[in-house]
Amino acid sequence: MQNPFTISFGTTPTQYISRLTQTNQILETFMADTPANHVYMLTGIRGCGKTVMMTEISDRLRKEDNWIVAEISPERDMLEGLAATLYAVPELHVLFVKAKLDFSALGLGASFENTAPITDVEVAVNRMLEYITKAGKRLLVTVDEVTNNPFLKVFAASFQIYLRRNYQVYLLMTGLYDNLYDLQNEKSLTFLYRAPKVILEPLNYTAIVAQYKKIFNIDSEKAEYMAKLTKGYSFAFQVLGYLLWDSEQKDVEAVLPQYDQYLEEYVYDKIWVEMSPTDKKVVAELAFSGETDVTKVREALSMTTSQFSVYRDRLKRKGVINTAQYGRISLLLPRFEEFVRVHIDLENN
Repeated sequence: MQNPFTISFGTTPTQYISRLTQTNQILETFMADTPANHVYMLTGIRGCGKTVMMTEISDRLRKEDNWIVAEISPERDMLEGLAATLYAVPELHVLFVKAKLDFSALGLGASFENTAPITDVEVAVNRMLEYITKAGKRLLVTVDEVTNNPFLKVFAASFQIYLRRNYQVYLLMTGLYDNLYDLQNEKSLTFLYRAPKVILEPLNYTAIVAQYKKIFNIDSEKAEYMAKLTKGYSFAFQVLGYLLWDSEQKDVEAVLPQYDQYLEEYVYDKIWVEMSPTDKKVVAELAFSGETDVTKVREALSMTTSQFSVYRDRLKRKGVINTAQYGRISLLLPRFEEFVRVHIDLENN
């Protein structure tokens, strides 16, 4: 039997755990008669399952008769990409031809007699959305791993216009927190500032235990131990399952060195490089001391409350620390303490 887990980013594994509450929140909002939001941003650390969650939402809406889903890349002209994607949908193609929308100047379809061709891609998408809305359809546009680049700025500005015209168009984007923060703070894109960011929470602990028990046919104690090793981090759930599935002894302790290596090479090295020296001091204090009391950690670092708050909030947004319990702070990622201890020692020697 093929390994049911995957270590590839951006693909939906055979075995994955859905975030039911957050997924249903977005679906219910988009499908409401009068949606409160037309835009959602999914954010979190690399490997937390942003793309998988976006794919799950897209697949659910594709099954609805009145929904069209368009996936576009943020690394090319997004309006051109959207226009081409919409024109390629058979039922929309028929709709546009029937309306005699001439997109031939843009390289889409044939021309019509006595009809002026549309030469601007923003106008073309506007006309497409006009007829999609008139036909009682809703359009979900998905964009994975956004960055603050010129293509996205132009697209977002146009999207804001489409919303003002009451078109039934919806936007779901994923991205690292810093990239979304940069995008939201563009002065011309104020509507994105108001768009809710959904920070992906750790996977449900009970669901992880149930999956491991079922897949490996193990008892609750061993499944719970494995679940604790992942701390609810999606990529860790996949990596630990992947390694144990391929191991001959099916011994969790035996695969831990490989587990640590995968986490380090795929995720932790990147996180560490992007940290400031003071960020590293904060996580090092947590890793070496094991202290969770915010006041004691702050005092050990000789920081004022306002100074510490800056780094605590930044590390929280990056998905590195857990601040869910009032007055407490801890490292959120699995076995990150071991990683930090080694790399602090390497940098100090």
